Amino acid sequence: MKESIVQKTKHFIFITIIFSLLIPIISLAGIPDPYLKKVQDKKELVVGLSAFYAPYEFHATVDGKDTIVGTDILIAEKIAKDMRVKLKIEEYSFDALLGALKTGKIDLIISGMTPTPERLKEVDFSDSYMTVQQKIVIRKSDKEKYTSLDSLKGVKVGAQVQTKQEELANEELQADTVSLQNVPDIILQLQQNKIDAAVIEEPVAEAYLTQDQSLMFADIDITDSDKETAIALPKNSPDLLKTINHSIQEINDKRLMLKYKNEVTPLMFPEKSFLNKYAPYYIKGTGYTIFLAIIGVLFGSILGTLLALMKQSKNKLFKWISVIYIEYVRGTPLLVQIFLVFFGLNVLGINLSALASSCVALSLNSGAYVAEIIRAGLNAVDKGQAEAARSLGMSQKKAMRYIIMPQAIKNILPALGNEFVTVIKESSVVSVIGVSELMFQAGVVRGASFKPFLPILIASLIYFVLTFTLSRALGVAERRIGAND
Repeated sequence: MKESIVQKTKHFIFITIIFSLLIPIISLAGIPDPYLKKVQDKKELVVGLSAFYAPYEFHATVDGKDTIVGTDILIAEKIAKDMRVKLKIEEYSFDALLGALKTGKIDLIISGMTPTPERLKEVDFSDSYMTVQQKIVIRKSDKEKYTSLDSLKGVKVGAQVQTKQEELANEELQADTVSLQNVPDIILQLQQNKIDAAVIEEPVAEAYLTQDQSLMFADIDITDSDKETAIALPKNSPDLLKTINHSIQEINDKRLMLKYKNEVTPLMFPEKSFLNKYAPYYIKGTGYTIFLAIIGVLFGSILGTLLALMKQSKNKLFKWISVIYIEYVRGTPLLVQIFLVFFGLNVLGINLSALASSCVALSLNSGAYVAEIIRAGLNAVDKGQAEAARSLGMSQKKAMRYIIMPQAIKNILPALGNEFVTVIKESSVVSVIGVSELMFQAGVVRGASFKPFLPILIASLIYFVLTFTLSRALGVAERRIGAND
């Protein structure tokens, strides 16, 4: 009898375990893929990429208009066409792409990305649509110096951060790896003798070698250097994955990648002078930089005034809120704050564009610094002014509005002008989330022109002209204020 009860208990436990394992499968059966449904409902496929890597994705002037082109763009166009939806391209720095995908900013990443074990923990990948070899690029003057893998051991070798190339440099070459954000930076450091070699994908490296005769491929074979390139998509999106793989299968069967490469190659080397081709990029970037600075300082001044008054308040709650905010913002990097606004708000269901997020982040950041500027200006006004106003029967609010604040503003105008100059320079940080300000456009030009140094030099001159002009204007304003005194 006891054995029978034990047997029944064992059977019950076994059936319970099996049923519990089947519940997720049963519950998921028949439920449409939410990611595919999202694309179908909005009738738009949002693809994220980093357009600094010709021939995969790069900027070119097509019919007089700045356009992102490349083999990956043609792949994205085919997938969108097969899905019967519109294609929208969103541009980010390479290291921000996974964050954009996981927070729902984009639907796919098509940017020459490799499925690594670390990435597979976070996102899913499609079938491979291209296999490329990794090559070692060196200076021609070092041709006899680097002839084997052993000759590169312990040598400074550049590679893009979080890529197959970085892994090969660390493990296969056992080099002193210098991890950088993008290929133009790697090429620049190689040209300037900051590094001795670089591991770069063959198609990308070939484009740079055609433009720089001082560089060459090292006659060294790297073991396991083939890189499978695939499309990244959100975890647990089987229907979307199936749809994408169907398009990739057709691309592979019809060998469309060769056709795509031949189609974009002429766009890589147009017959135009550097300034004629890229001046519009700098003009556009300068406009965005000035716009971001104006918005940041304008709303930062409003927020800063409020925070300064809260900090001066006798209400302890207001005072501590102001103190905590100011100390937190001043104690954290602007880059962190930009990511918190751009990705954090999206997690909360507030989907702001990259430009709007940048304006918010710059305003919040500037507000903390302006608050301290205004507080110092208020404290600089002689206390006797407030006492005189109160003796005339003015309330504290009226005294602040009509007596203290006008004098404080006069004192803080030079410091506010300096804050404007600072924001102009700091706005370059927003390029990481794809805002087309000056530094971002300089990166675009670097990737499209295969000239790593000249675009940065031009950008630095534009920044200098902006800040120098503003500084001189502030100097004139200060002298006039002094004359009025």
